[in-house]
Amino acid sequence: MIDRYLLRYFLAVIDCGSFSKAAKQLNVAQPTLSVGIGKLERLLGASLFQRTSKRVHITEAGSRLAAHARRIENEFNLAEAAVVDMRPARALRLGVLSTYPISELARTIGTAKNAGESERLQIISGNERELLQRLSRGQIDVALTIVREESDRFASEALFTEHYALAIHSGHPLADKAAIAAEDLSDNTMIVRRHCEVLAETSRHFTERGVRPFFAFRGTNDEQVLALVQVGLGITVMPASYATKGVVRPRLAGFNLKRRIGLLYAGHADHLQQADSPMLEAIRSRYARAKQ
Repeated sequence: MIDRYLLRYFLAVIDCGSFSKAAKQLNVAQPTLSVGIGKLERLLGASLFQRTSKRVHITEAGSRLAAHARRIENEFNLAEAAVVDMRPARALRLGVLSTYPISELARTIGTAKNAGESERLQIISGNERELLQRLSRGQIDVALTIVREESDRFASEALFTEHYALAIHSGHPLADKAAIAAEDLSDNTMIVRRHCEVLAETSRHFTERGVRPFFAFRGTNDEQVLALVQVGLGITVMPASYATKGVVRPRLAGFNLKRRIGLLYAGHADHLQQADSPMLEAIRSRYARAKQ
């Protein structure tokens, strides 16, 4: 039989990323925690973590256990709350793609809070790969991220599809064009979004057309990039959902890549597809209205 404390040790190591931090969070000595993890591994007959001098990596067996451990711990919490006749505060750990506009997220959070229902919300930002890792480890419940048709690793819910477009200052000579060819931008200064999911494809689109511009800025923060475009420092390519005063969004002629944004559910949290979560309902409603 597996004791609850062993699963709590296991989940703490996943969430904290190290044995020492997990021990501190649980207020136990690190040797005690290590012994507990060792006992759990012996009971299961599988190694749950790969230990190195610098980091702890969860194994495939550990990833499979994580989803079940989250469900078990959640059921323990519900049982304890039921005994003392308490309704536990709902909590949602939402991973958000780092290239999703923070202004859109803030408006959606405001809508959820105005619904008047209590939900403890934790936002974890990351790129696509980081969010997938967190989902598999049970470190987040749901991710607002790119949903790829070819993957069925997690339960998914598509919300909207958007194209990539140029972002240029409204005073730019070509600002009134609906679409601009890469060749017409050969003498323009550009800004690189180093974290862009289609950075390689964007670079190839320009270089294949003989465009090798001067780069004024290379960044990983889209709000910074947009602010620099706004003052005319340079132009860039970014998802169409980004918008601000003084910046126009013409199409880049011949560049037809799109991304599909939606919700991915961790193995322990697929019930949230039907659950009454104010934040998830606000996200769904936001894009349901946009489709109308």
